[in-house]
Amino acid sequence: MKNPKNILITGASSGIGEALALFYADEGRTLFLCGRDEERLNVSAENCRKKGAVVYARKIDVTDENAVREWIFESDETAPLDLVIANAGISAGPGGPEGETEEQTRRIFAVNVGGVLNTVLPAAARMRPRKLGQIALISSLAGYRGLPSAPAYSGSKNAVRAWGEALRGWLAPEGLEICVVCPGFVASRITAKNKFPMPFFMRADKAAKIIAKGLEKNKGRITFPLPLAFASWVMSALPAPVAEILLTKLPKKGA
Repeated sequence: MKNPKNILITGASSGIGEALALFYADEGRTLFLCGRDEERLNVSAENCRKKGAVVYARKIDVTDENAVREWIFESDETAPLDLVIANAGISAGPGGPEGETEEQTRRIFAVNVGGVLNTVLPAAARMRPRKLGQIALISSLAGYRGLPSAPAYSGSKNAVRAWGEALRGWLAPEGLEICVVCPGFVASRITAKNKFPMPFFMRADKAAKIIAKGLEKNKGRITFPLPLAFASWVMSALPAPVAEILLTKLPKKGA
């Protein structure tokens, strides 16, 4: 979508979400931002206000279905939403010798999948009668193929990618633009925990520019950086036995 005026972003207190909020912050724009850390969220909101945007910030856990729905409906009443970015997400690595714990796994899926559902469904419900609007789902290149180094994270991001791509075809006749974003390693609180080399590591502000450019063109899948995106695609296309051998060599994420 070109020049969206009213924008809602989840997980806007750090990383890609914060960078996107700052990118879109401008005179004539209204931003609705949420995050779990109220202190960081308020800092992000204030920085956006300094750039001229009208900003409404609210502390919300995206796993709270009712709270997210009420927030989105209220925001849409305040200023009809043009663009909604379902960005909030978390990661974790093996919690011990036996791998990811059940608690980690359930929490990751609750945020990364449940949080996206809680954001996209009410947003689409408000946009469909207008036959206008754009929704971006933040997935990951890790969602191209299940990674032994991050089972819950890659599994949850795979679900987001597949659902978003299916929604694109389903809702296109109703005037909605659905875009799936699959970034590689971007500076955030998630990647800050990684103790291994991250190829093509990217600043969050640069990632935000790439995402915004892709959204302006209504690209169905926004993937970057290209070399890592190509490698991820190749890995997903390899025969399973070959991919499994290669993937077991990957370093595990820190808990």
